[in-house]
Amino acid sequence: MTFWEHLDELRGCILKVVIAALIGTVVAFFFKDALFYAVLAPKGEDFVTYRLFDAISKHHSSFYVELINVELTQQFMTHVKVALWAGLLLVSPYVIYVLFGFVAPALYKNERRYAVRAVAGGYVMFLVGVAVNYFLLFPLTFRFLGNYQVSDEVTNMISLTSYINILLLMSLVMGVLFELPVVSWILAKVGILRAEPMAKYRKHAIVAILILAAIITPTGDVVTLSVVALPIYLLYEASILIVRWSYKA
Repeated sequence: MTFWEHLDELRGCILKVVIAALIGTVVAFFFKDALFYAVLAPKGEDFVTYRLFDAISKHHSSFYVELINVELTQQFMTHVKVALWAGLLLVSPYVIYVLFGFVAPALYKNERRYAVRAVAGGYVMFLVGVAVNYFLLFPLTFRFLGNYQVSDEVTNMISLTSYINILLLMSLVMGVLFELPVVSWILAKVGILRAEPMAKYRKHAIVAILILAAIITPTGDVVTLSVVALPIYLLYEASILIVRWSYKA
């Protein structure tokens, strides 16, 4: 194929992705009740994470945080934004399939095999990271900050925009962080990363993980910091094992 034929093929792929994203967004937009039931679930005290912690501690701690809207168009724009992200997540397998179909012909057979593993593994790990944030990190963060007061004279009334933006941002950050094992595997396969230095500098990595967890977590309590740091540390240990296995495979 000539350069212009490749360009035309790329344009077709982009058009398919845009159409798929629009369809997913429209579908998510019309399922507003179900969509926002899931998005707003972590703000309620009956959310599964809070009930699990209450069961473990054998103590029920009730809380209430009110979300408010202060702009005329903000609820509609928030609906569109959330529908867009939900739509992209809904059609993401097809988007990945289309984009990989464009790149795959340029790869050798062994490269295509590794690329399939990397793409599939990266996609799964991203979803796991988003799930960890939704069920663990964000609820604990929201519960702490939503009830934190500098004085009894100041009442918390969290804006809908703030709630949605923090949820989306933290989901994206955790999704990217959970790509660590996949990235480590790729770097090991190309000979850049080895398991021995990773194990040797484990203590340094723990300090870096704690600093990263402190940056990600806007709370100041040790429990939440530990809850955030532990999955990242486990990812680091898993990455060491994956890199070591990559050289043996």
